[in-house]
Amino acid sequence: MPFYIASFIAGILAVLYARLFAAAEHLSFSLLEDRLWLIWLLAPVCFVVASLLVSKFAPYSRGSGIPQVMAAIDLTNTRNKTAVSKLLGIRIILIKVLSSIVLIFGGGAIGREGPTIQISASVFYIINRWIPASWPKIKLQNMIMTGAAAGLAAAFNTPLGGIVFAVEELTKTHIRYFRTALFSAVIIAGLTAQWLLGPYLYLGFPKVNNLSNYIIGAVVLVACFAGLAGAFFSKAILKLSALRMQFGKQYTPVYWIILCALVIAFVAYFINPVILGSGNEVMNPLLFSNDKSIEWYVPFLRMLGPIVTFSAGGAGGIFAPSLSAGATIGAFVADYFQLSASDANLLILAGMVAFLTGVTRTPFTAAILVLEMTDRHSVIFYLMLAAMVANLIALTIDRHSFYDHLKKQYQREVLADPVPASSKAIDT
Repeated sequence: MPFYIASFIAGILAVLYARLFAAAEHLSFSLLEDRLWLIWLLAPVCFVVASLLVSKFAPYSRGSGIPQVMAAIDLTNTRNKTAVSKLLGIRIILIKVLSSIVLIFGGGAIGREGPTIQISASVFYIINRWIPASWPKIKLQNMIMTGAAAGLAAAFNTPLGGIVFAVEELTKTHIRYFRTALFSAVIIAGLTAQWLLGPYLYLGFPKVNNLSNYIIGAVVLVACFAGLAGAFFSKAILKLSALRMQFGKQYTPVYWIILCALVIAFVAYFINPVILGSGNEVMNPLLFSNDKSIEWYVPFLRMLGPIVTFSAGGAGGIFAPSLSAGATIGAFVADYFQLSASDANLLILAGMVAFLTGVTRTPFTAAILVLEMTDRHSVIFYLMLAAMVANLIALTIDRHSFYDHLKKQYQREVLADPVPASSKAIDT
């Protein structure tokens, strides 16, 4: 029963958050469409507000949310279980939603999928804390992992992706110990999201029929480029975040946030506004129009946007930005070789899988997610090939994923900053 209740609540919150996030992004694009000069005001104000919300009220709600969930799962097996309430809880949910909505409204290049996972895991954590003492106890680690999987399933409408994500990224114990709860949570959260939104596909039905005989070579080429780009993208975010910490020791941190916002505004105003937003406005035209042409610098802008936005310190994920960056790499290669629309669509999907794999080092999750987002089962082997190649390429750059690095960072921070007893009632 606790799993069922938490799954239903997580599904509802995922849908409400998705609608608020989409509305804020749409409103931002509407305001800037004919008045792009507003980005000079909108970006600094929103970046500062989003970052201050996090730093003042819930420091561990910053960024994606997935590393926090991974850190929380590891901490449940230690004597520092109370530290989990710093990473998950009601306050985390509220600030995560508010900060990311403000940030996307200000033109930040972020996604909502990582935050949805932390929100969902927080719901499961809260329900676990509220279970009556007379009921059978549920292992906290299994509860959090199940919540994370349910959150991903509800965010993307990808039930298999949620299960594979839990197995590939989160689990440290054998899945047979909580497989029924995991499957049930994914189903209930996913059905709740579908009940409110309908049986939607995150990316629709791109055409990938009548593929060329030589397309497998192009898929491998795109996988190499995108996997490499994803690995360097991760290192750039980590380096810039470390530089921000050094900057904060000498100057007021708000100066750094404003500088990040002005970089976004400068690029959007003088070069191309494609740097703004989650990337959905980039992916959909590439997949569903006959014009696959793209400027050579667009992939760099789609990487620069999340790198700068993430280092500003607000809440926001990198799943959708990673997919959009990979899509632009695939589109550029297809345009360079003047491939057909179907071939180009396959390279766009392969680029999405490869870039996400380069960041997360979860090839199966990346392939299954893109498969379920598009319902293109006929190209599953191409997507798996792109994921495998990208993973091998990324490992040459760094043996650890972006999330692994941040997980260790959050664990160090949490253990160095014990949870005050007075805060437990607020956070749980």
